[in-house]
Amino acid sequence: MTGLAAAAALAPIGLAELVERAALQTRIDRKYLLPLAAAEQVVAGLAGSARVLQIGGRRDFGYSSLYFDTPELTSYHLAARGRRRRFKVRRRTYTDTGQSYLEVKTRGGRGSTVKERTPDDDGRTLALDAVRREFVDEVLGRAGVPALARELTPVLATGYQRTTLHLPAEDGAPDSRVTVDTGLSWTVPGGPRLQLPGLAIVETKAGSTPSAADRWLWQHGHRPTRVSKYGTGLAALRGSLPANKWHPVLSRHFALDIPETPQERTAS
Repeated sequence: MTGLAAAAALAPIGLAELVERAALQTRIDRKYLLPLAAAEQVVAGLAGSARVLQIGGRRDFGYSSLYFDTPELTSYHLAARGRRRRFKVRRRTYTDTGQSYLEVKTRGGRGSTVKERTPDDDGRTLALDAVRREFVDEVLGRAGVPALARELTPVLATGYQRTTLHLPAEDGAPDSRVTVDTGLSWTVPGGPRLQLPGLAIVETKAGSTPSAADRWLWQHGHRPTRVSKYGTGLAALRGSLPANKWHPVLSRHFALDIPETPQERTAS
């Protein structure tokens, strides 16, 4: 899968420098769901200052995430209802290298996102062992969420290609990052697969002050969208779930024919 053409014109930045200057484990995330052509325009519009992450000559990288939730879908329902103490637990794998991390995302002050993670070299297994459950419960406990790691099971897998941009500090605002995700796909265990090849999720990751990327997007008529790879994807594939805040984006962009399940194909 090819990356964004506009990224080829940007100066590169290495991973070590990007992490040093803009790790942003606590940040404000703003997401924009755009057609691919518009995403290319965003990258081209930032060419004066942005640099693109480059590793081993590559400028786009494959990601897959496996999201965990309770049988009652506690994480999903808390997010759908906009609860203060919502959380996400996922195993993220960098498909080009096979490196995996177990990540827990919680809410910090003023609507910020706090992400903590630990290496997960055992990413081929679906279940969380005792050590990983302890990590999850420790992170959730600090965020005021009751221990529930023992209940977690895989409920959704996602895949995409990511291009990451670095934006330098300016006007008193710190360095920031922009990610552009393409080739979006979702799968539920034993169920259907959903793909949105014509769309991209552009996400700005900054401090409390909007980044130069946000300002560029606003100037060109784009506004943040309520979209969540986990929440929106699961709602699209499991139509019985309450969509709540994701209903507008679901009805506009996810109103697609969902492929039949493997069981249905076998039956036919």
